Amino acid sequence: MMNSLFDLLLNLLRIKKGICIFFTVTLLNSLTITLKLNAFNPFDNTITGVDANNIPFTIKLDDIISINFLIGPCKSCNILAYVTNIDSNNVSVIDTATNTVNTTIPVGIRPRGIAFTPDGTRAYVVNTISNNVSVIDTATNTVSTTIPVGIIPESIAITPDGTRAYVVSLISNDVSVINTTTNTVSTTIPVGLAPQGIAITPDGTRAYVANTNSANVSVIDTTTNTVSTTIPAGTGPLAIAITPDGTRVYVTNTTSNNVSVIDTATNTVSTTIPVGLAPQGIAITPDGTRAYVTNSDSANVSVINTTTNTVSTIIPVGIRPRGIAFTPDGTRAYVANTSSNNVSVINTTTNTVSTTIPVGTGPEGIAIGNIC
Repeated sequence: MMNSLFDLLLNLLRIKKGICIFFTVTLLNSLTITLKLNAFNPFDNTITGVDANNIPFTIKLDDIISINFLIGPCKSCNILAYVTNIDSNNVSVIDTATNTVNTTIPVGIRPRGIAFTPDGTRAYVVNTISNNVSVIDTATNTVSTTIPVGIIPESIAITPDGTRAYVVSLISNDVSVINTTTNTVSTTIPVGLAPQGIAITPDGTRAYVANTNSANVSVIDTTTNTVSTTIPAGTGPLAIAITPDGTRVYVTNTTSNNVSVIDTATNTVSTTIPVGLAPQGIAITPDGTRAYVTNSDSANVSVINTTTNTVSTIIPVGIRPRGIAFTPDGTRAYVANTSSNNVSVINTTTNTVSTTIPVGTGPEGIAIGNIC
């Protein structure tokens, strides 16, 4: 029966150009995800689709609890980079096809962290001095609402299902959990001292928070919204990135000039990797093979081979690099250079800077999304 249904849907795609099939599945682990249909393989009973960022997913039919289809016109999408400018109180929107700024969006005072919802319809911007979060409607590039959070919020991460945003606040030593349906804070979670970085596992079950002044990482169980454990890290842990398979957490330690690698199975540090001076931001390529670390005082980026956990190359960029993000296909990395007032675009094949894009004053945070 399922095979016949997929045959019908795929034949429709072949007959009528411009029509796409979107499906929403709920999996055995309760994760719900919406994808655009690409293929169905009756030989191994798998379905393949892509999410809003064009990242492919292959799902076994045996893992699906429920599935719903929607047939409609294919959307025209653009891969855009949103950059928070901390000193000009706005967000620069870069079209990655042309590497030019196509618009600037006013937000709160001293914006820093930024994250997209999985469907790309909203960008959440953390305003450190306003103590709130601006919600940008990406269709109009205007702020639709503002959400009060803790004192000096620094960074933000959104769950894979898009239902919650977790905001880390430096002075109140807590994490505000935003319900993205109502755009209100549903709960607040105490963590360590001076938390700054946060990342959520791909399955959405845990959030890892870097506590700069406690020299540790708090692990939040997102089901109960309580801290389940605390992991010692280096000195001054700042930013966090998690591998696509969810097995490892990489933490930049800005004072000890290294990166701690946490094994998520045991929640212990498995190794420590020396990098440049005052490492700040970190991002992992979509295929999980490399981690890119921005070194603020070295004005460069360390590229870590995640198989060997060693630095394979160093890339000079602008002055005081901080935020970093990859395009969905992993071919380019965009680095926000805070004191250069620009963004360096790294070709990840050659690991060289291909171009530099002027933005606002004091760019710090950056997120890239597939905006339709």
